Amino acid sequence: MRIRLRTQWNNQERDISLEDTVSVLAFNSWRIGMQSLLEIENENFQVDTQMQRIAVLEEMMAFLIHLLDRIAYNSVMASDREALISAFALKLADHVHNNAQDFAAGDHRNDFINKLNTRLADYSETTWATIAQEPGFSMGLAFGNHIANALGSRDNKWALDYIQQVLMPEMVKLFKQVLTRIGFINNSVKS
Repeated sequence: MRIRLRTQWNNQERDISLEDTVSVLAFNSWRIGMQSLLEIENENFQVDTQMQRIAVLEEMMAFLIHLLDRIAYNSVMASDREALISAFALKLADHVHNNAQDFAAGDHRNDFINKLNTRLADYSETTWATIAQEPGFSMGLAFGNHIANALGSRDNKWALDYIQQVLMPEMVKLFKQVLTRIGFINNSVKS
């Protein structure tokens, strides 16, 4: 999966606002999601409608929000982490809403937030490899199941393997590159 990251201020000696950080994270997360969705379609998994594509993107965004929360857990004060995750979730909710509005009327922002709250509760019960800062098996399985359920029923059992073994590791790698380039994690963390 090839994606060019748009983060050019990782080496600057200046304070970056929460809003700027969240904007860069959300922009790049959406790009990672769109590229991942394209990969799913290129593998010929069943994605029939635009709203089905939005549902897959919602699952990916919920996963990336949880990844940021897990990564930030030991390095950011609880109040700052809460503000970061909330702002990131709201910015991605705007992306979901704006894109879904092109295909169906409705309040997609609140629908996404409700789904996100459910997914964050699901993911909180899964394993996390603290030293490597990456999902454990049960988190990968949960993510794979959520994506497979959003896909068409034709081949969702095959999609689970692909998502866990190929798609998720690539998404995590790209997301950690974004976090490294904006200075959120240092280069010594393996991606």
